[in-house]
Amino acid sequence: MKTLPLMKASAGTLAFMLSWGIGLSVNAQTQTLTIYSGRGEKLIAPLLEKAKKDLGMNIQVRYGDTAELAIALVEEGKNSRADLFFAQDAGALGTLEKQKLTLPISSNLLNQVDSRFRSPQGHWLGISGRARVLNYNTNLVKKAELPTSIWDLTKPNWRGKVAWAPTNGSFQSFVTAMRVLEGEPKTLQWLKAMKANQVQDYRNNTSIVEALGRGETQIGLVNNYYLANFLKDNPKFPVAPHYTNQDAGSMINIAGVAIMNSTKQKAAVEKFIGYLLNPSSQAYFAKETNEYPVVSGVAGPANQLPLSQIKTPNVNLTNLNDLPGTLELLQRAGVL
Repeated sequence: MKTLPLMKASAGTLAFMLSWGIGLSVNAQTQTLTIYSGRGEKLIAPLLEKAKKDLGMNIQVRYGDTAELAIALVEEGKNSRADLFFAQDAGALGTLEKQKLTLPISSNLLNQVDSRFRSPQGHWLGISGRARVLNYNTNLVKKAELPTSIWDLTKPNWRGKVAWAPTNGSFQSFVTAMRVLEGEPKTLQWLKAMKANQVQDYRNNTSIVEALGRGETQIGLVNNYYLANFLKDNPKFPVAPHYTNQDAGSMINIAGVAIMNSTKQKAAVEKFIGYLLNPSSQAYFAKETNEYPVVSGVAGPANQLPLSQIKTPNVNLTNLNDLPGTLELLQRAGVL
């Protein structure tokens, strides 16, 4: 394996890049596609291995946290070896688009995806969708008691009974969406009210669902696909999903891709994107990761509310690109 030369970067970014062990296979006969992936290896590696064979490409993947990879790509700029960024959420893609580090995607690819799941400027598109949801313990909470709004969670009857994961990327995207939808002052008000109502902190979505199953907490703010894994192992797991009504608590975010302007093989990158949008790949996300396909005609994940039935807010996902502003707001609220 040939090691890629390190780019000029800050000391912190340099250390981070060194920790990745950046590399690139050299094969004179096979095209090599370099992907920076904020999607976990366990989630997408099987699909990428299949893509290698089906497309005849040598695909090199650098896995990492979506936000950290986005920062590295900004640092590397046009000197990056990345051809494609596969991000866990739209905010990171919007950040790179805003920095003018991405290329426009061909309309034949963009038009396969619902307009709400792609950049209005055509510089990124969704590959799979995930919904924010409130999971609840069915032994402790009656359906009639469930909130219709995330604001209901600040009421005294939910004191000490709600869980969130403030350091988690999907939660931070949710807060960013709330800032876009309701404004900074109102979002700060909600965060402070939740903290005053003794919301419980957890490390991530999985730990929230585990706690719900134990009855340690009663309701949790998570993404839709985590519960499916628990129900697969135990159909009697006492947790169910609930969706709020047209607020950030029921927003649909995406995992998606952008073509980096550092690539010298845009046609090959678009061929790979087309592969991710084909019915077989879209079905993979529905069946294996319990995410929503973004291409029409492909069945959604089993035993989950169809996208058409979720009362989602109207939010431009590109506008979820101000993660620094969200982190600053969470700190002001005393949440981080």
